[in-house]
Amino acid sequence: MLKNRFAFLGAAAAVTAATIGLSANFVQSQSLSGTIRIDGSSTVFPITEAVAEEFQGTHSEVRVPVGVSGTGGGFKKFCVGETDISDASRQIKQTEQEKCAANGIDYIEIPVAYDAITVVVHPENTWATQMSVEQLKTLWEPQAEGEITMWSDMNSSWPNQEISLYGPGTDSGTFDYFTEAIVGEEDASRADYTASEDDNVLVLGVAEDKYALGYFGYSYYYENRDKLQAVAVNGVKPSQQTVESGQYSPLSRPLYIYVNKESLERPEVKAFVEFYLNNAPTYVNEVGYVPLSETTYSAFLEDL
Repeated sequence: MLKNRFAFLGAAAAVTAATIGLSANFVQSQSLSGTIRIDGSSTVFPITEAVAEEFQGTHSEVRVPVGVSGTGGGFKKFCVGETDISDASRQIKQTEQEKCAANGIDYIEIPVAYDAITVVVHPENTWATQMSVEQLKTLWEPQAEGEITMWSDMNSSWPNQEISLYGPGTDSGTFDYFTEAIVGEEDASRADYTASEDDNVLVLGVAEDKYALGYFGYSYYYENRDKLQAVAVNGVKPSQQTVESGQYSPLSRPLYIYVNKESLERPEVKAFVEFYLNNAPTYVNEVGYVPLSETTYSAFLEDL
């Protein structure tokens, strides 16, 4: 059963904001230098990359490389102190928390946006424009491997053509969330599909194959909606509106950044987190995700 990952965003925001302790008097124009190391979720990447590019435009002596090794891959680096900030499309797991603790890594969790995991097909697909959660489970559950290989295996009226499947790799938070929400068990999935932590690879795969189907974060669909078609899940298409209203279920979810508290003591990291929170609504909207409520962002920024 999926946990309620949204309820905490109101009350806990104020607590986390106080924990951050960002200063209202911080002068962004001061001379900053250094490198802010970021890695993790490919889903959160478009937001963080946009913020990083704009921040570096103001602070030219600060480097902000943003990697995309997936949420799990990002936490592997973050929990041994290799990165300052970890992008995550799910909350940190207990095993990851324990690894961070064992290495003396104390951190804060900051929700930054809402996402809709989007199931996509080729624009010329006229038969699977709508699918139920049960159909998606039938297609993606482990038992489907080697059994559900043709579209006609799903529905006898669908083409007798092989399904080409594309999806995130096992280090991806999107993979974790999708398998729990659709299959009913985290990490339970057929393995005979093209997997990649780079969502652009998945986009290209589906865009070039009439008989393909894949899934990834909404931003990648939004940026490529002229090449892809979003599938309505249980009759509802993903959009900013259906995520906000709660209609697009069960594939709506919050997105996060995790910040190493020790790193936050460095002025360039502190300035970057300030800049991120101040500008998140703009960049979240630009890449197609749904911003948090103004109240939630205000809770993080009330001491600025």
